Amino acid sequence: MTLSKTPIPFCSLKFIDHLPRLREVEDRLKETLREMRNRKLVAAGSEDRGDDLALWYQLINDDDRDMIKRRAIRFLERMQSLSGMGHLPDPSKTQLNALRDGVSVTHIHTEHKADEIAAALHAEMPWMAPATEEVWHGLRRSAREGLPGLRFNPLVLVGSPGIGKSFWARRLAHHLAVPTTKIEATGEPGTFSLVGTQRGWSSAAPGKLMQTVLRERHAGPLVIVDEVEKTGDVNADNGTRHTLTDALLPLLERMTAEGWECPFYQMRFDMSWAN
Repeated sequence: MTLSKTPIPFCSLKFIDHLPRLREVEDRLKETLREMRNRKLVAAGSEDRGDDLALWYQLINDDDRDMIKRRAIRFLERMQSLSGMGHLPDPSKTQLNALRDGVSVTHIHTEHKADEIAAALHAEMPWMAPATEEVWHGLRRSAREGLPGLRFNPLVLVGSPGIGKSFWARRLAHHLAVPTTKIEATGEPGTFSLVGTQRGWSSAAPGKLMQTVLRERHAGPLVIVDEVEKTGDVNADNGTRHTLTDALLPLLERMTAEGWECPFYQMRFDMSWAN
């Protein structure tokens, strides 16, 4: 089914096409200062000293150069601060460049479209009717309230092995035209796989949720945590415990998810459209 996409303000980053080098800023400031002082000499009745290269460079002294360097450094720091990425190394800035053109979420215009999606999913897997019905109500509510994206309550699917719980989730994503990311709770540290790890860890990296958003340019992926009841805790060398529950809670509550802070990039993103 074809669904439209709506762009959303996913983060507050500002992308600067060309950030000059320190030497470039210093040279521009020196040139400007020389021109200002030369104009003052001309206005005072002195002959134009700009034709004499040696005298032209004498128009600024060592103190001026020190002041110019300090101001150039402050200017570049300010530019980095405005971008929101001043604390990141260049490889991480390059990864976030995927957000330059913004990200989108899938949009349902009418409740009738929500009915069609639920009917198609139910026709494929009628034994999953309770889960399909829960999603259906969320989709109708999203259309009725005119939300830019899709939202439904988080679901825990409980049932015997082999009945198609994970398959149902993948088919749901297909009908909603949203990307998926899957966490295997039994085979990987669920906490770090989902949200990533902070810088300083040897394995520091963004989590699967953030990787999916960057790769797909879509802010509303469907997150599937398989075998969630079997997830284990991760204990750091300093005794700190990291649990999947701790990682999930800020994402399950829409209000906190709107300002979710990525441990790896250490900045806030709107993850409230992930389901």
